[in-house]
Amino acid sequence: MRHIIYDLTILIFFFSIFKSPVLALDKMIESSAFVKRSLIIEDKRPDILKNYLLRYNSNLSDYSELIIERADVYQIPWSLLPAISGVESTFCRHIPINSFNCWGWENGKTYFKNYEEAIEIVSRTLGKRYYARGLNNPFKIGPIYAPPSSSWGWKVNQFMEKIENYPILSDSIIL
Repeated sequence: MRHIIYDLTILIFFFSIFKSPVLALDKMIESSAFVKRSLIIEDKRPDILKNYLLRYNSNLSDYSELIIERADVYQIPWSLLPAISGVESTFCRHIPINSFNCWGWENGKTYFKNYEEAIEIVSRTLGKRYYARGLNNPFKIGPIYAPPSSSWGWKVNQFMEKIENYPILSDSIIL
């Protein structure tokens, strides 16, 4: 109940400043304190993803929050990036040394500076070059991303479903 009152207080504050519901909501969404607080309370995706990636001893587990943040920014499913890494590199366990390329980017030839750069570039490209153009699921992406594989889309989709449905055991225990 306290969180609802807090959210309403913030909403009233933004309405009083901007006088327009549209401007107020835009500014409220942009407010990092509001967004971060809301995500901390309600968003279980980082815990789910971290638990799932730890199951595979993946280096990406430490980047679960960043993966989800970038997915939200570029309007792609939060499970897409890790699912592609599952197909392309067994969740980043089999990649060229110091490449940080868990996604088979440019047939594995691309070397990123670090995981942060890789997550940003791959997420942005999937959002802008695929999803924004209507290629909005692994089956549509596959023929361009991973030709000539006829099973790539199916495999990515399977991993996405497993990630999204992975149980979270506790708020405080990460297994």
